[in-house]
Amino acid sequence: MFAVSIILSSMRVLIRNGTVVNATGRQQADVLVEDRRVAAVGPAIPGPADRVIDATGRLVFPGGVDVHTHLDMPLGAIRTSDDFGTGTVAAACGGTTTVVDYAVQSRGHSLREALDEWMARAAGHAAIDFGFHVCIADLRPEVEAEIADMVAAGVPSFKLFMAYPGRMMLDDGEIFRVLRRTAACGGLVCLHAENGTVIDLLVREAVRAGHTAPGYHATTRPAALEAEAVHRGIALARLAGAPLYVVHLSSAEALAEVAAARGRGDRVIGETCPQYLLLAAAATPDAEDARTAARTVISPPLRGRASQNALWAGLARGDVQVVATDHCPFFLDQKAVGHADFSTIPNGAPGIEHRMALLYDAGVASGRLSAERFVEVVSAAPARTFGLYPRKGVVAVGADADLVVFDPSGETRVSAATHHMRVDYNLYEGRTLAGAVETVMARGGVIVERGRFVGPAGGGRFLARAPFIPEP
Repeated sequence: MFAVSIILSSMRVLIRNGTVVNATGRQQADVLVEDRRVAAVGPAIPGPADRVIDATGRLVFPGGVDVHTHLDMPLGAIRTSDDFGTGTVAAACGGTTTVVDYAVQSRGHSLREALDEWMARAAGHAAIDFGFHVCIADLRPEVEAEIADMVAAGVPSFKLFMAYPGRMMLDDGEIFRVLRRTAACGGLVCLHAENGTVIDLLVREAVRAGHTAPGYHATTRPAALEAEAVHRGIALARLAGAPLYVVHLSSAEALAEVAAARGRGDRVIGETCPQYLLLAAAATPDAEDARTAARTVISPPLRGRASQNALWAGLARGDVQVVATDHCPFFLDQKAVGHADFSTIPNGAPGIEHRMALLYDAGVASGRLSAERFVEVVSAAPARTFGLYPRKGVVAVGADADLVVFDPSGETRVSAATHHMRVDYNLYEGRTLAGAVETVMARGGVIVERGRFVGPAGGGRFLARAPFIPEP
């Protein structure tokens, strides 16, 4: 299969007559691909070519970069249903050509062991290029010393949790130590910001009171506890002189903390996900049957329409810089174990395949975002933030030839019966979205044609990423 990947990516491919859209602008242009990279962008590029793709009436985007996924991740006795093979094929079919997943440190083990474990899960299985953040769950002195080693190894970002005490949560002093160390060596902290100790108290009280339906997951994780944790994380980062990346913003209150910090000049980057832009919590905890409600048990939980509107506004004005998925899928029978006790439902939902189509439909086609801003938040900004730009995130000479030919007049129908994710439900079941991915190239090879994956299995490569460089 490796040989097939080389043959595909060494072809000379010419994409003709498309509208090339980058974060910085658009142009009517051809795109020439040679030796796995973009060789030329401009009008009427002459042949010959091994293959010509007619992009008349189409948009040509840089491949999507999803920097928040959980593939083949164990959670107690179960694991996420998509592994690096199935999950990255699904990503590719939706136009995403790079993922950055999370290598999770086990207590008593080193960061290097976590990285090696996840590398073994991905290498030879991932269909597209991949990188890693490292989740730090056990900050012993020798682990803190490893942070600089991870940056040098091309893994310059670190996930920290303010939630899940006893499992993943670090206390404020530990978070501060990591922020200070990353600031010194070019690392970036990705922070899950929820007040875990208060949430656990609210969960225990709800269960004791008999409020055990899945809908009570959201009521025990109120927006105020997300906003408080975001505020606290920003304060710690400021004191440490460190940049901060806040993952999966879900509420207007948390976004306000990020916007205020950015207004003060703090180096804070905000991420949200399609589910927080497009789905709303039920009106009351008992408004849905348990099976339906369990599907959307995610953390942070879904919020109301006011938070959706605030996040869209933040995305348009630049207070939210990245849209990722937090793809963390479990089968319905795995979710069903908590129908009688929401606190036992595995948190997470699928989304890796439809991120770009959902955001194009609800953002660009609806007039909320320009096509350029769309490219910025799904490709260019995540690539810049996480040390991949300009290899990824742009259609430009010298960039990897990760390209999406997109038909704005087409349609994408969303259904668990036809999606490529290995999971038996879809949060957006039955929706028809404006626009459709037609062709996807990864490092010069065509891997998706009209919704069908045609690339080699395991053709993705590990991406050693550059240290974090703040925006000027």
